[in-house]
Amino acid sequence: MATDKSGTGKAPRLSVRDQTLETLRRRIISLQLSPGEPLSENELAQELGVSRTPVRESLILLREEGLVQVFPQIGSFVSLVDLVRVSEAQFVREAIECASLRDAVVDDAGIAGLREILQSQTDADSSGDVEEFFRLDEDFHRELLRLAGHESAWAAVNSAKAHLDRARRLSLIDTRPISTLIEQHTAVVDALEANNLMDADSSLRFHLRGVFEDVKRIQASTPELFSDGTAARPSRRSIARLA
Repeated sequence: MATDKSGTGKAPRLSVRDQTLETLRRRIISLQLSPGEPLSENELAQELGVSRTPVRESLILLREEGLVQVFPQIGSFVSLVDLVRVSEAQFVREAIECASLRDAVVDDAGIAGLREILQSQTDADSSGDVEEFFRLDEDFHRELLRLAGHESAWAAVNSAKAHLDRARRLSLIDTRPISTLIEQHTAVVDALEANNLMDADSSLRFHLRGVFEDVKRIQASTPELFSDGTAARPSRRSIARLA
């Protein structure tokens, strides 16, 4: 836990700029702000109850992360889902998570914890709560790292996957039933419980690589949401939101 300088044990309060950055980043990754959607500093500042300065600074930082594009004389836009960045992030994620899994020594308590997450995922699916499932999906993969003694590696995974997360969310909206993902998670846990790390590794790889097939299907129906890494100049028009 982060502590403040007084040693109270409380996390330091985020600045207005950091709060604004966190909010905008979350909205982009969650698709509340859709790929290609125009961004108005004035409108965002008014909606968030802040001045234009933290919004402008946040957009600059999001541009560096590849989540926002700025075109002179046209304006700022949510970046399209960059297929190059999706592929790179998937490579990083698979390399870290599968390498970590080889070190897993999972006892009964560890298996019980994973199955508790799986049950919560099933409950989220039953109630149609996609956001809760996405949060629990993150919990599941982070827990796999923790059980192998590599939880600190989650920061590296998380920092690389903003575009990948948008692709994953699109897949939950348009392609794969959540129940399929839960079945894949369960296959990993079953293999770990049987102490079969080879099967656990292959099941995890299969699960992580599924996003590529999802992206192909989504891109075929909505190519306007994706980029191949080039920055085509948009026109400033309204974009229908996905959610």
